[in-house]
Amino acid sequence: MAAVADNRPARLVVLISGRGRNLDAILRAIDAGTLHAEVVLVASNRIRAEGLQKARLAGLNVVSISPKEFADRESYDAALAKRIAAAQPDWIVLAGFMRVLSDAFVARFAGRIVNIHPSLLPKYKGLHTHQRALDAGDAEHGASVHFVTPTLDDGPVIRQGRIRITEQDTADSLADRVMAQIEQRLYAAALDDLVSGRVVWQDDGVYRDGRRQTQPLVTDYD
Repeated sequence: MAAVADNRPARLVVLISGRGRNLDAILRAIDAGTLHAEVVLVASNRIRAEGLQKARLAGLNVVSISPKEFADRESYDAALAKRIAAAQPDWIVLAGFMRVLSDAFVARFAGRIVNIHPSLLPKYKGLHTHQRALDAGDAEHGASVHFVTPTLDDGPVIRQGRIRITEQDTADSLADRVMAQIEQRLYAAALDDLVSGRVVWQDDGVYRDGRRQTQPLVTDYD
């Protein structure tokens, strides 16, 4: 998807499962005028997700849909997709949404779903990324914003941010630093790439400023 043709703010649906820290960062970027977008819906799979209350206090439309009310993943995803489609989003933003989406869901919104993952993809897809980086003795760690495809954490990467790992780091401290130093800055920057049309995903790859992006843009956040 390219930039919104009539220069209106891009319509974002943000999916969360927890505290909504990346949602906060996106809202701050919108308020600051550095992201030409509006959050038209915040949805969660957890009824008591802390981020939902933050969204309500910000005056946003909010919905929580519990998987416990559905027989299987496919029926849950169909209900979630129906509610999201009603909001007419330009982009669906996974911001700490701790569910793997079904192939049918991804196909319905193909090319319009983005996610932030706490590793320098293609390293450490899935869970426990911070401990895995420490166990491997990596000198650097970070986060990646990528397009979502049916394969977990495998879509084309838009942007990455990285920091140095220190001798004092634990999995918890590294997770905190990645969130505070990288994720809360990186996601808004990547979304701005998309809503402005500077980055587009075509059949043969991701293009930045009209040129095929052979490697994702990487920013050092130390």
